[in-house]
Amino acid sequence: MQPIVISTEKLTKQFGDFTAVSQITFDVQAGEIFGFLGANGAGKTTAMKMLCGLLIPTSGKATVAGFNVFTQTEQIKRNIGYMSQKFSLYEDLTVLENIRFYGGIYGMRTRDINSKSLDLIKRLNMHEVKDKLVESLPLGWKQKLAFSVAVFHEPKIVFLDEPTGGVDPVTRRQFWDLIYEAANRGITIFVTTHYMDEAEYCNRISMMVDGEIMALDSPSNLKKQFNSKTMDDVFYKLARNAKRGD
Repeated sequence: MQPIVISTEKLTKQFGDFTAVSQITFDVQAGEIFGFLGANGAGKTTAMKMLCGLLIPTSGKATVAGFNVFTQTEQIKRNIGYMSQKFSLYEDLTVLENIRFYGGIYGMRTRDINSKSLDLIKRLNMHEVKDKLVESLPLGWKQKLAFSVAVFHEPKIVFLDEPTGGVDPVTRRQFWDLIYEAANRGITIFVTTHYMDEAEYCNRISMMVDGEIMALDSPSNLKKQFNSKTMDDVFYKLARNAKRGD
């Protein structure tokens, strides 16, 4: 069994009288692709912000990469990668400048940044555009670059917040190839998505409804549990009575 890299116990976040996340409990193993699903308003983003050290929980317990989410938020930030659903690189810098800039932010040595930058450019087949501004790239290329930069420093965990939103199916599949490569290197993937076909690519999935985790298992086991042929059906059965939403 792989080590536990994310552990939560009754983790809760309240904003005044509103409970955004209510007593969620789960563990994530090293190298696992863990899908964190739920309808809009379910509490996914709030939960992810707590795990990334961006929001202090109201109560409960949690550790990420061995660090406490209440007291060691800066250590958490140094040991994770993060990619938001909105493109997170600097569009007025070139591809190569972005890679080197983020390598510096992550505290990598200049020698390592230079050698790994060239390796990454080659792996992404971006040699022809390495000196072009990021704003000139197609969306799919931007997303693949953003993910690659998020794991450039080989973090223990990378958090992906709806990373394939707005890209075509072929590019989404290519993006998931990058995710598998990172997981095979031992990086834990914590991903939210609205695409239920992508849920099938995860090792395990949690389903949030109204701030609570209502189901957690592998895609195949969840389909059996809910007597469903697809993850779309599982999601509908769980979310159809949700009280919260946009």
